[in-house]
Amino acid sequence: MTKQNLRIGMLGFGAMGKAHAYAVANLPYFYSELPFTAAIAGVATSSPERAAAKVAPYGLAPTTEAALLADPTIDIIDICTPNICHADAIKRALAAGKHVLCEKPLGISAAEGAELAALAEASGKVCRVVFNNRFIPAVMRAKQLIDEGRLGRILSFHAAYLHNSCCDHAKPAGWKQNADICGGGVLFDLGSHVIDMVRHLCGEFTAVTGMAQIGFADRTGMDGQPWQTNADEAFYLMAELACGARGTIVASKLSIGASDDLTFDIRGTLGALRFSLMEPSWLEFYDATAPGDPIGGVRGFTRIECVGRTPAPGGMFPSPKASVGWLRGHVGSMYAFLDAVACGGTASPTFADGAVINAIMEAAYASAQSGQRVVLEGGR
Repeated sequence: MTKQNLRIGMLGFGAMGKAHAYAVANLPYFYSELPFTAAIAGVATSSPERAAAKVAPYGLAPTTEAALLADPTIDIIDICTPNICHADAIKRALAAGKHVLCEKPLGISAAEGAELAALAEASGKVCRVVFNNRFIPAVMRAKQLIDEGRLGRILSFHAAYLHNSCCDHAKPAGWKQNADICGGGVLFDLGSHVIDMVRHLCGEFTAVTGMAQIGFADRTGMDGQPWQTNADEAFYLMAELACGARGTIVASKLSIGASDDLTFDIRGTLGALRFSLMEPSWLEFYDATAPGDPIGGVRGFTRIECVGRTPAPGGMFPSPKASVGWLRGHVGSMYAFLDAVACGGTASPTFADGAVINAIMEAAYASAQSGQRVVLEGGR
């Protein structure tokens, strides 16, 4: 089969744009015998005057969104813009016949997410949302163990994504703390990741009860002027799943001592799993079917050394024994998307997955406002 030469047009070049650019550039190191080549053909940012200075150090060329959409040699639009810009950019990209990769969250409402998922389905194009933590080796192994039935019926879960980035009252607000740009608060930013993780591993949500928190009502805004905080800085969620499991989800930027602390603890009838992104090379597994006698037998949490082991054709660089880091998830996410574009397939997470996360977050916000449990469509 002749290799496809995939050309990518990128919209936005903040932290996520750089992470995506790193993933594209380094795919040949991490995956052997790729059935495609990929390159970022141009980057469009919100400030054309500063674009060249931003992208030049990475060997990339500044351009405009209009030029990328009009260029018939551009196969893919990679959207790394603020959340409120996602929907319009997706619609323009699909209208231009491009495949689309979009940073999370897909949209800023359940209706918007559903509309974008329907447009993606009708287009026949490969459209994916970036939930990069699915592609960390330890998370992939957790998914395997659950799908193999090693946990039995899942009974409970506790998951959290904690940062300390809103703990300093003197620190000016960023765009992710402004609901007018982010579309929400920490629930949209960190919460979308951890909700997707629970759904990916444990199944569909049926009902939620949410509570939002603003730790500092008054801050300095992005313009240096006094600003009234309008987005949640922490969010606490009780969730009910179709499998009968019950659990808690926390997304917080008010967590002193936290850096990038994504964790989950999942308990079933036959076993349990624990994971921390701060120790991403390890997955802890408890096998309740192991003998408990004599004197404890061999029961106890086992640390599985997932490290850099990923499904073929990945896992050979820098070594399958080497510890893994945050960027590895973005490399895996980019590979899964581009492989689907080049070779076909149904790699997740799709826009349909992103739409479900939007619906769950909207229900959580409705619960926080009403103080009542909110049942999701199809729940009870």
